[in-house]
Amino acid sequence: MVLNLKMFQAIKGLNLMIDVGLGHYLTLGAIIFTIGIVGIFLNRKNIIVILMSIELILLAVNINLVAFSIFLNDITGQIFTLFILTVAAAEAAIGLAIIVVYYRNSSTIRVEDINSLKG
Repeated sequence: MVLNLKMFQAIKGLNLMIDVGLGHYLTLGAIIFTIGIVGIFLNRKNIIVILMSIELILLAVNINLVAFSIFLNDITGQIFTLFILTVAAAEAAIGLAIIVVYYRNSSTIRVEDINSLKG
């Protein structure tokens, strides 16, 4: 359905204001965090899905840090978010590099078979 000018003016005339507050951001963070935790516990066979679930958990933490930072008018949460994003990017790059090297050597990335990395 296309929103034409008359419909837009009618909706605008209703003065509906949707206020997105701290609770909405915390709820979104909690939902994303829960999806990450469920992804780790339900799928223990594929290492790629486990890495993606860890990234979701870090994303949820970042959303909460930025939300509280804006709510409290303090920049500390945003600075921590930048550090967490940097660590998450490094973790993803190094983790995927290890997985690629392991796959080239053993032609599998199943979590049960990765115990051969023990020193």
